Amino acid sequence: MSSRIRWIGGGLVLALTAGLGVALAATANASIGEASATSTATDVTYRFTYSGTPDFARAYVDTDRDAATGFALGGVGAEFLLENATLYRHSGSGWDWTAITQVTHAHADGVATWTLPRAAIGESATPGETDLVFQVESPEQTSEKITQRYGDAAPSQSNPPTAVPGGTVSYAPTDEIFANPERGLYRHAGECDSATFDEATLRSYRTGAKISLVMCVFYLRGFRTGPIGADALAHLQKQFDTVRAAGLKMVLRFAYTDSADGADATKTQVLAHLDQLEPYLRGNADVIAVMQSGFVGAWGEGYYTQNFGNNGVVTAADRANRKAVHDKILQVLPTTRMVQLRTPHLKRTMYGTAALTDAQAYDGSAPARTGHHNDCFLADDTDQGTYLDRAVEHPYLRAETRYTAMGGETCAVHPTWTQCATATAEMAGLHWTYLNVDYHPGVIDGFRTGGCMPTVETRLGYRLALVDGTFPPTATGGQHLTINLTVRNDGWSAPINPRRADLILRSTTTGTVTRLPLTADPRRWAAGTTTTVTETLTVPDTLTAGSYDLLLHLPDPQLPTRPEYAIRTANAGIWEPATGYNNLGTTTTVP
Repeated sequence: MSSRIRWIGGGLVLALTAGLGVALAATANASIGEASATSTATDVTYRFTYSGTPDFARAYVDTDRDAATGFALGGVGAEFLLENATLYRHSGSGWDWTAITQVTHAHADGVATWTLPRAAIGESATPGETDLVFQVESPEQTSEKITQRYGDAAPSQSNPPTAVPGGTVSYAPTDEIFANPERGLYRHAGECDSATFDEATLRSYRTGAKISLVMCVFYLRGFRTGPIGADALAHLQKQFDTVRAAGLKMVLRFAYTDSADGADATKTQVLAHLDQLEPYLRGNADVIAVMQSGFVGAWGEGYYTQNFGNNGVVTAADRANRKAVHDKILQVLPTTRMVQLRTPHLKRTMYGTAALTDAQAYDGSAPARTGHHNDCFLADDTDQGTYLDRAVEHPYLRAETRYTAMGGETCAVHPTWTQCATATAEMAGLHWTYLNVDYHPGVIDGFRTGGCMPTVETRLGYRLALVDGTFPPTATGGQHLTINLTVRNDGWSAPINPRRADLILRSTTTGTVTRLPLTADPRRWAAGTTTTVTETLTVPDTLTAGSYDLLLHLPDPQLPTRPEYAIRTANAGIWEPATGYNNLGTTTTVP
């Protein structure tokens, strides 16, 4: 028996181990995410994601759900411990375990899984319940407690539906709140140029708060009259890297001042800065959900400015300079990304007063790539100057935002506009994709007390739910396979960025995956509509005979191997967090 000494919470702990890692601190660290527990009639499977390259992955299993018995950690009293591939039973007080057996286990590439017989931990009841806490070391990370209910849905994903061979499958919707990429509430804490994102904190937004977006307002205060410094550019790259590692994306804006003196840069200097920023924007577009035009004026919102027409007095030359900046942003940013302007008046003066049409949408032009943000949403009938002529500009926005990104924040409590009924109607009508959960606190608290916060959390952006699908029971190599899949968008907007749609054929015996790209564009699955996707696909003639599960994958084209960037449909029991696939609940046989 070996021993190891550690300091935990200011106290000395002596951990006696026999083939085990050290005793564990009970401090939760949200770097562990997507914790789930699923079961069949005979087996249980535990799974979670983590950061780093730990030596030990652990699951603490509290089968009697009594925190006073077993090993105490994170609100459970564990009778059993899984450490890597070994199952242990708690043998006494403290860190005292007896090895029982080896189990199926893997932890690599940020995912840990175990599968073991239910009988090994004495679980036979259906329904029944077990409490679980997961942990990795080193560095040490501990999850929050979850509860597994045998025969019911797992805490973060339901058990996949029983696969049926071909035919028509119907899918049950869910009202669960979960993170999906490029939509929903966002966090904004600190200035992006001076504060440093923390990966564990960002990951906790996604896994705990179900938030996939962060705001990055990057101030260039020290560079109004010269090039951006190397340290600032390196810091920007570090922010991109951290957001990517955590599985989030950012809403990005640059500005020169947060003062009403409007101390910004000249047009010439802004354009030079954008030349400097181009490789960073192109190289990290994968984690830019959308960019706000910024640069001009206080906070990059364009009103108080020393160089582009101050305090609402904007000349024709000023308008031309503002358009030159916006067009330059569109030029240096990949064409797959949109740029948002602060008011509808700005876009109407730059590109004409007609709203974007269905034929123009997503064509890569400047109007198609120019969206809208409102940082004083619901403040009053003009949103404190966002609308110059609401009777004209509000209908324009309703039409525009069917195809362009719309988001922002609130700035003040209003006795009518910020009430739940009015606020949700506004967000629905203007196709809001994202909203700041940190500001204005009075408005956000009003949503909570008014009972509409769950609606806001689930309806912002897209919310795609499968309705039903028809699939062939057999598929012959080299021949056609036709599928019909009905998708309903219960969200307030469509997806804003390009998104692939693939049919996955996964061998039920070997797990080998064959990907058949669909021609469907999920951006066309409009808010409040139901779309039937009918596709005839060619089965590779090299496909091995056997049975194949059918799954839908909606990956990010730039991050196709990252499951946290794939779209999860709002259905019970079909999401696979380890793969990012939506299980269609059917099989096809290749003879």
